[in-house]
Amino acid sequence: MIAFLVFFTMVFAAATSGAIFKPGEWYEGLSKPSWTPPGWAFPLVWSILYLKIIVAGWLVWSASGWEAWPALTVYMVSLMFNAGWSALFFGARRMDWAMADVIALWLSIVATIVVFVPHTSLAAALLAPYLAWVSIAAVLNLRMIQLNPEEAAAG
Repeated sequence: MIAFLVFFTMVFAAATSGAIFKPGEWYEGLSKPSWTPPGWAFPLVWSILYLKIIVAGWLVWSASGWEAWPALTVYMVSLMFNAGWSALFFGARRMDWAMADVIALWLSIVATIVVFVPHTSLAAALLAPYLAWVSIAAVLNLRMIQLNPEEAAAG
């Protein structure tokens, strides 16, 4: 139970970036592609994904304990990129920096999936929807840059 709470706390800390750096008026004024998910979808989807991320980390720890530290280090790096995106996109209003972050996040999720497989394939599989959602977010980020070139690097 303590291990689960540790993973909950780590993921919650990463998630707070999205609570601190919210879309707001600036984001509402940007041009967006027609396929942008509705605003209500983001907290709902992220809540489900964060739960899966928590469980995935906990499963790896439960399966391998201290031997999982290299894999869990990759997991924690991914959480840092996750936290960085909202701060860059909404906080700093730097869509260009956020694009670099989301690419790094995507790569770190792939790396996490790969390093989780030897410990438990279930944990790796739990991260597949996260990778899919971040893929959508990356394309959305790129499209927002294309639709708002004057805002993309304004900061």
